[in-house]
Amino acid sequence: MVKYDVYGIGNALVDMEYEIEVADLETLGIDKGVMTLVDEQCQLRMMDHLAAHPHQRSSGGSAANSMIAVRQFGGTSFYSCKVAEDDLGHFYMKDLLDGGVDTNHHTEKEAGHTGRCVVLVTPDSDRTLCTFLGISGELSTKELVEDALRDSAYFYMEGYLVTSETARQACIAAKRVAEAAGVKTAISLSDPNMVRFFKAGLLEMIGSGVDLLFANEDEAKGVVGTADLDSAIDYLKTLSQEFVITRGSKGALVWDGQTLIDIDPVKVKAVDTVGAGDMFAGAFLYGRGRGWDHRRAGALASAASAKLVTSLGPRMSAAETQAVLHGLP
Repeated sequence: MVKYDVYGIGNALVDMEYEIEVADLETLGIDKGVMTLVDEQCQLRMMDHLAAHPHQRSSGGSAANSMIAVRQFGGTSFYSCKVAEDDLGHFYMKDLLDGGVDTNHHTEKEAGHTGRCVVLVTPDSDRTLCTFLGISGELSTKELVEDALRDSAYFYMEGYLVTSETARQACIAAKRVAEAAGVKTAISLSDPNMVRFFKAGLLEMIGSGVDLLFANEDEAKGVVGTADLDSAIDYLKTLSQEFVITRGSKGALVWDGQTLIDIDPVKVKAVDTVGAGDMFAGAFLYGRGRGWDHRRAGALASAASAKLVTSLGPRMSAAETQAVLHGLP
């Protein structure tokens, strides 16, 4: 019996979430609906422009959200990340540990700036991310805890790490350790811009293949360079033993290695789609780690991500997560 259902690695970012109008994006010159890396001064200018907008702060990062979800469903998770010895770093670690996630960062931290992500939510519930990585851009093999990794059912890496040379190499090294220990490997493609600008790096992280891959429909098509979903499906079969393609209000497709399974959507009124893919991945990994079949794991992930988008923020409370779990037929 392994200690952790999932060992994740990803950016540690404090999310600053604002509700804005599309016109604000145009004023700021930001591409809508994707993640864009910015430097600190650019991000501070953006926050100055939005000073009159109310906002909420939470610890984030794609894989971190998924690890919290695994824990809230009743699983166990570990998260390797990098924060600085600053106020945001202490805020982030407290939130992660309060969520029951084990981490490499219980004590020592380096000087610097903890990463921040300005999350801009428009009235159509779409989210646009502007990220200053800060010290998270220096994530490396030093943040790996190999004993914890070997004692896990899954190793999960977020595609956002492809933008950092040291983080990408950490993922490759961790994947090698996982494979040698018989730990299943998983990756999320994370964002259309990661696929568009960093495809070669993502393929390097995937290497000879992974056991499980997560992508939304745009990312799946983008990694092939096609508008045809069937072509994207065929290509993903060459990268991963199993995969999930999330399709928003259309539900999801799950390839279990032999059969393509349609996962029905749960109809809701979306308010904020921030973290929906992270929740889907966390719920699906929890279900598969507990031995559920692909359809049942997909149904839990669909229900959980649908519940998440009905309110602001990338996470639900533990009580809400448990309600989704126990409400599953």
